[in-house]
Amino acid sequence: MRLGVLEIGSNTVRLAVADEHRGVPLPVHSSKRRLRLAEKITDDGRLPPDAVEQLVEAVDGLRRESARWGVADPLAVATAAVRGAANQQHVVTQIHARTGLCVNVVPGDVEAGLTFLAARNWVGAQAGSMVLLDIGGGSLEIASGRGRTPGFTVSLPLGVARLTREYLDHDTVPAPEALRRVRRRVRHELRDVADRMQWERPRTALAASRTFHQLGRLCGAAPSRQGVFVPRELNRHDLKAALRLLAERSAPARAELPGISHARARQCLTGAIIAHTAMRCLDIGTVVLSPWECVKALCSHNCRDAVRSGLSGGCQCRPARRNPGGFPSRSAELPAARHLTRESPPHEAPGRPLTRWWFTKPGGTPRPSSPA
Repeated sequence: MRLGVLEIGSNTVRLAVADEHRGVPLPVHSSKRRLRLAEKITDDGRLPPDAVEQLVEAVDGLRRESARWGVADPLAVATAAVRGAANQQHVVTQIHARTGLCVNVVPGDVEAGLTFLAARNWVGAQAGSMVLLDIGGGSLEIASGRGRTPGFTVSLPLGVARLTREYLDHDTVPAPEALRRVRRRVRHELRDVADRMQWERPRTALAASRTFHQLGRLCGAAPSRQGVFVPRELNRHDLKAALRLLAERSAPARAELPGISHARARQCLTGAIIAHTAMRCLDIGTVVLSPWECVKALCSHNCRDAVRSGLSGGCQCRPARRNPGGFPSRSAELPAARHLTRESPPHEAPGRPLTRWWFTKPGGTPRPSSPA
């Protein structure tokens, strides 16, 4: 089965087309448009009209490209930049009106759960208890668990684009005090998560994001041209040395280093601070770099059904108790914008694995979905 996912992220809009074979997404085609939405958010938290226009044009172009590759209706998801925008509803309505695509606005903890699922599918059960770090443009997602789905997920406002805009929004060599302010911000946000990880004690740590992969390349990991099956790791001590190297250089000079692109030269220093501080706070010495992330999980037929059916008809999607049968499948007409919520039903503890869904009509009573 050929599937397509269109992800609206904080830095880029990406299209991934894959053939699903026994649950494995085999890549067919990928494309992206770099928009840097997180850097264009105004002081009042809105995406300006010119940014919305660029986004609509990018989505429409990728939709037509997806159709040429055999997927006329790709699954469209939006993460931190659109999720946090004050005019979120206007943005997704404009996309739907002009492209016909229904945008799924995915909360950060659900995004963390999907990325965890993709990473778990990549490394398998041999990894044991696992923690996952995912640095995006607008947020840092952390998930941990012992099974296929996470038992704990959290999304923190620690994205590279967000903190770069707030603390390091220039191309010159940064002042030491500016770097200290970023570290203090990251440590402050991670305090409660660090306490939880002391109890979890995961056996394996994974990282899945472009930021981590660029830092891994800078620290000696194999280049991407060698393929996804080459093992790649990032050591905290190596990252500390790379952090010093990045801090001593201006943004144009950083782009001359291995693995650092011109487009991410300004953000890579912020990403290194977030990654190193997070690894230190969570007592992680080495992370395995996973080539699979949230988009790969959404290339699974079951995950697509969960997102689409759980968000249909104006329903809210809520995690409920474990269901060995997997995600449910329901067909219904899709609205212009749909939202997932992390709230648990009254009789359930929060943070349970997202393997079954609760559907709540506005003003209605929660009812469990039927198994797939």
